[in-house]
Amino acid sequence: MKFDMGSTTLSQLGRSTAGSSEDLGTLIKLLIQSAEPLEGKFNGAGKAAFDAFKAHADGVTADLNSSLSAILGGQSGMDTAFGTGDGELRDNAHQNMGAANFDAARFGAR
Repeated sequence: MKFDMGSTTLSQLGRSTAGSSEDLGTLIKLLIQSAEPLEGKFNGAGKAAFDAFKAHADGVTADLNSSLSAILGGQSGMDTAFGTGDGELRDNAHQNMGAANFDAARFGAR
């Protein structure tokens, strides 16, 4: 299995997710606003369902935003971890190359 990821992949993903989070919040607000003209037009179970939708819409929006915020935090943490790991790998490689005896690896060289 090969795992190949660019050094900016996670930071780009984080920016994209942040934009999606803002878009989602806006869409939910627009949904709530577009449903306002329907208020008072329902009776019985329809009215109860509509009232429940209105009552829970803000909570759903907050829950979705909280979840997306947690995803962003995870992406940021992964980006930091991969960046740190990449830097450590570079530093270890340079340190080991400095200690290596490349002349000893040449066969037949005298």
